[in-house]
Amino acid sequence: MKASIVDLRYRMNEILKAIDRNEEVTILYHGKVKGVIKPKISGSSRRISDHPFFNMVPSKRKVQEVIADLRGDRYRAL
Repeated sequence: MKASIVDLRYRMNEILKAIDRNEEVTILYHGKVKGVIKPKISGSSRRISDHPFFNMVPSKRKVQEVIADLRGDRYRAL
């Protein structure tokens, strides 16, 4: 859906309905694209394997061990 600045002011209800239908709304100002409003993806619909960090570095170590190494212990900085 495309909407001008005036549409944002006077037709906000229609724009919100379009976002509820998972449509992107392109905002136009003087006929030029100023931005895009995208619907928020709910956390439950995303899979962990879709995250860009997933399986980035193959490791045979347990996740808890990797996190412990990243965090370090409290005395490491001393």
